[in-house]
Amino acid sequence: MYDINVNSKAKGEISEGLVIAHLLKLGYSISMPFGDNQRYDLIVDDGGRLWRAQVKTGRFRRGCVIFNCVSLNAFTQQRFSYRGQIDTFLVYCPDMDKVYWVPIEKATSSEMCLRVDQPGCKGPRATIKWARDFELVGRKGLEPLTHAL
Repeated sequence: MYDINVNSKAKGEISEGLVIAHLLKLGYSISMPFGDNQRYDLIVDDGGRLWRAQVKTGRFRRGCVIFNCVSLNAFTQQRFSYRGQIDTFLVYCPDMDKVYWVPIEKATSSEMCLRVDQPGCKGPRATIKWARDFELVGRKGLEPLTHAL
């Protein structure tokens, strides 16, 4: 959990640092673009492919890890999609202390919910995106990433 006094930019930087540390522990190679002009935060090398990744901070609410799949212009409130500009979201949730790998093709168009707890209502479960299916866990050696694709 982040200190309540930490601003959103600092939260993002903390999340980025923790995601990088997690990826390095799992044996991935990481590169970062020079400057702030790219839509991606990191390039992840899985040994077989390079992935443009946008790091997001997830919030645990109502049994789900929730994160934004768009960026927001603070002045105009205009939303911008990442489609065609990144390959995956890497989501750090401080409440869960976990990292999730969400390919852009699996992401929603605005806000995404990765379900952790069973929903309270009895409805169709086919559309639920379960957090466990996207959790970035250990790798065997350095084989290319294949999960959640």
